[in-house]
Amino acid sequence: MEIIPNEEPSRADPWPARFADRGYTGARRIGAGVEGVVYGLGEGRVAKVWSGGSPAGLELTRQVYADIAAHALPFSTPEILDAEEHEGGVLVTYERELPGVPMRADSAHADYDRELPVQDSDALLGVLRGLASVPGTDAMRRLTVQGDDRPLWRDHDRFQNALAALVARAVERHGAALAVHLPDFDAGVERTREALRSLPDAPVAAIHGDLVPPNIHVDTAGRPVAVLDFGFCTTAGDPAFEAAVTAAVWDMYGPHAEEHTAELTRLFAHELGYAPETLTAYQAAYALTTYDVFGPDDSDGHFRWCVEQLRRNAVFNA
Repeated sequence: MEIIPNEEPSRADPWPARFADRGYTGARRIGAGVEGVVYGLGEGRVAKVWSGGSPAGLELTRQVYADIAAHALPFSTPEILDAEEHEGGVLVTYERELPGVPMRADSAHADYDRELPVQDSDALLGVLRGLASVPGTDAMRRLTVQGDDRPLWRDHDRFQNALAALVARAVERHGAALAVHLPDFDAGVERTREALRSLPDAPVAAIHGDLVPPNIHVDTAGRPVAVLDFGFCTTAGDPAFEAAVTAAVWDMYGPHAEEHTAELTRLFAHELGYAPETLTAYQAAYALTTYDVFGPDDSDGHFRWCVEQLRRNAVFNA
């Protein structure tokens, strides 16, 4: 989950006392996100109290984490050490504490300067190269991205075709709400799906799917030392999808967001060898598959962001 630090806890929060009963007397709430609340326990451990349980199921999540951690990446990734279920079906996982501090605060809470820091772009490239080196596994293929009702790869043997099918399912949910804001919407959806199906085969690697700055931890020199919060769009797939999404979400809400997305898209295309039109197609797909995850209409900020992404996307509007 994306951690939002310094959120005020409830005075009736029962979890520090529960962790103390397990011997973690210094437990403290360190952040919260969509999937639940995280507590620092000391001794190199954190506890994650899930809201509604792990979306992928505990054992599948544990296996995906293990598949990624099995590779000698230059940064740390999550590892589930233990788990338990509390009354009411609340899942708590005990995980390795990851080093470093967030690269940046989320752009919803802090404006970014126009100039893209070289330190940040270098860190992003390092993370993208690292994850692209991790082969996609069967466990990753069995994951369901948030908002959907089935594993992404079910009935498919190509990531690009699986993603095109996901676009169709996502649009069936609340596409009418998107269409209000996007002229020629149905044709744009079909153009995007056809572009995805027409993409060439690519290596299948681990995809994080949500590399916003808070999910990348860096050291004092700005080097990436940890990547956390797999789960939102985690799967196995084309590493170009990861690069496309990362370029779009690094700065989502700042005053220079559009310029930063364009600059990072060009940078990743040049440095990583991805065709610009491939990145553009994947950015349209991301907007069409995540637009309603936090709210089904324009009262939600992410919904509005997806509308703006599609309004200027060259594949959607070809």
